Amino acid sequence: MSKSHAAESHKHGASKKLKISIITISSSRFRDQSIRDDSGEVALELCRKAGHDAFLELVDDDKQMIRLHVLRTLFEGGSEAVITSGGTGLAPRDVTIEAISPLLEKKLDGFSEVFRRLSYDSIGSPAIMSRTLAGVIGNKPVFCLPGSPQAVELGVELILKELPHAVFIARSKP
Repeated sequence: MSKSHAAESHKHGASKKLKISIITISSSRFRDQSIRDDSGEVALELCRKAGHDAFLELVDDDKQMIRLHVLRTLFEGGSEAVITSGGTGLAPRDVTIEAISPLLEKKLDGFSEVFRRLSYDSIGSPAIMSRTLAGVIGNKPVFCLPGSPQAVELGVELILKELPHAVFIARSKP
């Protein structure tokens, strides 16, 4: 499959080093911070290994807290992108998608489609329960991933392939 010339041109002009906020959403870890955040650490390591400045935050499964942290890191913290992990399941306490979805100015439906396909190839039919979300808030990409370390690794690897390109396009002037 041939690559898009426009996409390659955009990638060439994109920043190679981004400031990425990683937010782990977990009530259990928020209440007992002695519980290891394996998923957050996986995301942090992958982003840093790719040459980006990344930092990790931990928040509770609470819509208002999730929104506050995402918006604060984008508009006050100077992050160029946000990756969340956790709070995307089917349990009543899983509210990440519901918290972030109304904030999106644009949705990137292709991310969820590709993620689920790759997840299906990896784990089979449980992939139908994978809830992910991607879009743009304030001209900055935001990605919401499930909380398992395997899902975070799969998602972050996918995100990092296009993140500089996505940031470049989201910032571009009309």
